Amino acid sequence: MAKTAKPTPTKIRRPNFEGVALLLQGGGALGAYQAGVYEALFEAGIEPDWVAGISIGAINSALIAGNPPEERVAKLRAFWEGITASPAWDLFSDPLARLARGNDARLIVNQLSATTTMFHGAPGFFAPRIPNPWHHLRGTHEATSYYDTSALKTTLERLVDFDRVNSEGMRLSVGAVNVRTGNFVYFDTTTHRIGPEHVIASGSLPPGFPATEIDGEHYWDGGLVSNTPLQWVLQYGPRRDTLAFQVDLWSAHGDFPESMAEVLTRQKEIVYSSRTRENTERFRMTQLIRHNAATLLNALPEEARHLPEYKFLHGYADHKVYRVVELIYHARQYEGDSKDYEFSRLSMEEHWRTGYSDTVRTLHHPEALVRPEIGDGLGLFDIHDFD
Repeated sequence: MAKTAKPTPTKIRRPNFEGVALLLQGGGALGAYQAGVYEALFEAGIEPDWVAGISIGAINSALIAGNPPEERVAKLRAFWEGITASPAWDLFSDPLARLARGNDARLIVNQLSATTTMFHGAPGFFAPRIPNPWHHLRGTHEATSYYDTSALKTTLERLVDFDRVNSEGMRLSVGAVNVRTGNFVYFDTTTHRIGPEHVIASGSLPPGFPATEIDGEHYWDGGLVSNTPLQWVLQYGPRRDTLAFQVDLWSAHGDFPESMAEVLTRQKEIVYSSRTRENTERFRMTQLIRHNAATLLNALPEEARHLPEYKFLHGYADHKVYRVVELIYHARQYEGDSKDYEFSRLSMEEHWRTGYSDTVRTLHHPEALVRPEIGDGLGLFDIHDFD
């Protein structure tokens, strides 16, 4: 594949925040966009000290946290090139895709590529069960999913240094859902020793993938409850001035669908992006309450500071600020509803380049990284607002 000239990110001094977080949403094959985002951040000199992910975002997060800075992009590249290694189909699908003229022609090529993934899986990631789960006995591991993900464990052990993950370096958080209780759970290096099974649990999306067992409990993909780690980082992390890069693979905004394929595509976008918007607005209200409470408490007379109500609110109130830089993938019209399981090399490279380009464009706007003014203490920036 011919290489095109990449935009060049400008080196940036560490922004004036106490912490830098990278938040990676779930989205399957679209996750290569996140790898492109990280590559641009790395080249600009911005290194997060906390990465949190759901599903494919958990895998990318582990690849970042589990390697030294100078090796992270290479390990991300090794993973994405590995799982999009060309099977027989790709010998002619890539040339065919390049020859395709118009969205309809490219959509057909992408759908055929996704169909190939359905039948053959993705190398080093997942493989179809033969026979399928309907032909296995009830109660067996094989009866509960269409694909086997045991290859992913081998891939993670090869590309991620889990001793490094659990060292006193970059914090890692991955979200999953307890199948028995239905509760959302975060495996976090401040409270757990993270292994490949925790990362796999975060991406165990039923009915495609089996639940992952950890300490006697079984877990499914965190995206079933919330597809973004935004709330975990902003509301349950230590209170400190934070610059957060939120990388979303599903756009909340889209055109009204005009066909069944477009209905299915729009449905996925709404389901997997809606909680991001909801969490952001909820956090804005939380910030407003914290800031107003802090201002009010500072104005109270000294004798009021001994009241139990004061002590309660004092532990809740502060003037910490948050800047959330939104990097949202906007799918091309020809990608269709199978874009999250279309693992062709051509699409992977397109997603990676788009993430890289969006991040470079974002970093060229100095206001993207500016501390928000005291008010509600939350500032949002999205490069697409300037398009």
